[in-house]
Amino acid sequence: MRSHVIWAVFKRNVTSYFSGVLGYLFIVVFVVMGAFAAFNARFFATNLANLDQLSHWFPYMLLFVVPAITMTTWADEKKTGTDELLFTLPARDFEILLGKYFAVLAVYTIALLFSLTHAMVLAWYGDPDVGILFTTYLGYWLAGAALSAVGMFASVLTGSVTVAFVLGVALCAIPVFIGLAPGSGRWLQGFSIDERLRDFTLGIIPISSFVFFVSLAAFALYLNAVMIARRHWAGGPEGTRMGWQFVVRALSLAVALISVNYMVAQASRRVDLTAEKLFTLSPTSNEAIANIDVQKPITIEAYLSPADEVPQQYVGIRKKLVGLLREIESRGRGKIQVQYVDVAPFSEEAEVAEKWGIEARSVTIEDDGGRYVRKDIFLGTVTRSGYDEVVVPFYGVGDSVEFELARSIGTVSKEQRLTVGILNTDAKLTGGFNSQSFSNDPEWRIVTELKKQYVVKAISPDAKIDESMDVLLAVMPSSLTEPQMANFVDYVKSGKPVLIFDDPVPVTWGMGLQQAPLMPKPSPGGGMMGMQQPSEPKASGGRATELVNALDIAWDPGQVVFDAFNPHPEFFDVVRPELVWVMPSSGSANAFNQESPVTRGLQEMLMFFPGSVRPREDSKFEFTKLLLTGTKNSGTIDWDEITAPGIFGGRTINPFPVRQLDDYAHVLAAHIRSKSSGDSGGGVNAIFVADSDVISDESFRLREDVFLELSIDNVTFVTNAVDFLAGEPRYIDLRSRRPQQRSLSEIQKQRDQFVNMRIERQKTAKEQADERLEDARKRLQELVDTIQKDTSMDAATKTQKLRNAQQSLNRQLTLEEREIEREKEAEVRRAKIESERAIKNIENRVWLWAVLLPPIPAIFVGLIMLSLRITNERQNIDASRRV
Repeated sequence: MRSHVIWAVFKRNVTSYFSGVLGYLFIVVFVVMGAFAAFNARFFATNLANLDQLSHWFPYMLLFVVPAITMTTWADEKKTGTDELLFTLPARDFEILLGKYFAVLAVYTIALLFSLTHAMVLAWYGDPDVGILFTTYLGYWLAGAALSAVGMFASVLTGSVTVAFVLGVALCAIPVFIGLAPGSGRWLQGFSIDERLRDFTLGIIPISSFVFFVSLAAFALYLNAVMIARRHWAGGPEGTRMGWQFVVRALSLAVALISVNYMVAQASRRVDLTAEKLFTLSPTSNEAIANIDVQKPITIEAYLSPADEVPQQYVGIRKKLVGLLREIESRGRGKIQVQYVDVAPFSEEAEVAEKWGIEARSVTIEDDGGRYVRKDIFLGTVTRSGYDEVVVPFYGVGDSVEFELARSIGTVSKEQRLTVGILNTDAKLTGGFNSQSFSNDPEWRIVTELKKQYVVKAISPDAKIDESMDVLLAVMPSSLTEPQMANFVDYVKSGKPVLIFDDPVPVTWGMGLQQAPLMPKPSPGGGMMGMQQPSEPKASGGRATELVNALDIAWDPGQVVFDAFNPHPEFFDVVRPELVWVMPSSGSANAFNQESPVTRGLQEMLMFFPGSVRPREDSKFEFTKLLLTGTKNSGTIDWDEITAPGIFGGRTINPFPVRQLDDYAHVLAAHIRSKSSGDSGGGVNAIFVADSDVISDESFRLREDVFLELSIDNVTFVTNAVDFLAGEPRYIDLRSRRPQQRSLSEIQKQRDQFVNMRIERQKTAKEQADERLEDARKRLQELVDTIQKDTSMDAATKTQKLRNAQQSLNRQLTLEEREIEREKEAEVRRAKIESERAIKNIENRVWLWAVLLPPIPAIFVGLIMLSLRITNERQNIDASRRV
């Protein structure tokens, strides 16, 4: 190998490519294509500072990019006849091949470097993860490098540049589309460029994918070497035999490379470059493994659907689960044994899994034809030791795989679990017989979740609470009767840990609004002949006065918090402001208290019609804010405004309440505890959350829905609070470990301004409508007063005239009310349309910059090089020959 020969060929080809305008024009087209792919409508809808949209389209862009670069590599040499001259030079075939390949790779690299302007746009409007950007571009480069060798092979097959381009597209389409072939198994999808790029876009460098791209390039370069060496033996007496010999050699090389890739894939080695080191075992996991008793080894049985049967949305979870299990088994050094069981529905293995409590999860997926279908898959584990066992029935999209494994290992390696008590209230977390429907209610999923780590038992408030437990969980204690409330408050005053969830307007569980604190207690049912038994009244009318006095806080069950901040533009029309998003980008930097282990590391929560809580003046307890709304878009709505009388009695949610913004953040959850152990007022250690929906099954469903693509931390917050109060903090940081929510903060700020303007216009329209209605009523009353004061009429005439005047004016008032209401609704609709149009203009302006900025550097460099070329040409021309 002579480097100067390779360099000479390399320099010749690169100079030739950029000698004209075509090379720069190609780069401009490539960069603009990337901008259109990266900053599409979906980019603004997700509101995340990443290149996920470009990554989705990048394999298809390579179908144009790579053949455009490689089509002239050999075909142009053949067309102009310079190939014969090239191969007669004192250079080996492989040196020429490497020189040309490095030249092609250099051109592709330059084009890719110019596309870094996409990252600059992200950095301008948000805060992207630099590690993920690096691995993403590394994946782009490796994919292009591998396909460049394939494109060169297409060029060596023909002397026509056009045919070389078409052949290049056809050959490169094989690894691009192979994963989309109908009926293709998971093993075949492993040869897909899209599949191999996936891990790079997550912020990791998988060694298996790195080896795959190198192998593909090496195999294609070998085919290139065979074809350019063909001139030595083709047409001779041994031509046919040599041809078959090289076919066998190529097949042998392919088998060898596939074998190497398979062995490397089994090792599951990778380099984690994410800012949060999400794909590296945490200290918590390593500690759990180190604390395993050698005399009580652990067995983990993983019941998994075969890799080729797992839907695309769950492939990453299965890969991460298997990879972490291998890593944990390796770190365990004999203390952990992992068994993998492939499970198909209705098989014997499925029956064994179901005996452990692992059942097939029916998930909705989108098939290759764009149809939504249901499919049953298994993704569960059973962790056993001599002490205990923990079953994880299913690893969902929103679950932290490492946390579930670490918690399972830590739980079964201990001799005894801690205990969580569940207070019996109208929420019925533990399920049981429902006297309203005469059926059994299932236990809430939060109870199932807690049973993976704790001993869970129901606690009755009918008598003094003296059971031994590490933390008491109480949901809707406002539904307790006077005697029950007294027993519960006595327990709270004892200073033992209590986690409380109460809610002015429940909407996602039970009978919804009918279980609000200010609504009558539901009848227990069970009466004869359809008669309902009367229910006992709630303590202090549902206001939980004794409880809030014991905690020394102010909480109004008749007041709901709203916040117009919405970080998900795709949900603008379906998520009303009473569904409160808790995020630092809402305008409150302390939306999550980073000093508290309960909320440290959380990124996004969704609260449903929450209330607010605040400390009383001169409170004797320490009040630590845990969750806050934003400061610019939030306010409160009274009970009579947020609800309205129902058609069939009771009350219903008002779809159009009057909202009034205020200038401060509202506390949605707080930790209340004694300032010191010597407080004369008694000890308190409670977390109060002014929303019960955050703990409901709806939070689990939102986390697991693959189509909503939400990463809300509702469940994480609840389980963190339980761990913290129970004195089990070791899993808290691990549970909250996930990518930071990196939104397009600059765009979000501009959106918020127009959303607030819309709210103000709607409020003004409502106030103006109310004023006009009041004026109309005053005019009616003035006319009535005038008739009544007229002494010239007798009583009968006055009565008749009053009746006629009232009927006439009432008709006028009704018509005027309708007109005013119509104008108000039109103004509200107009404000909404103008707000949405303004937001769309913001996105269009950003999109325009994102598309126009990237090609500018390439155009600038191209103009400079063209100017230099023209200048050099003019200097070499005699002055007398110039025009």
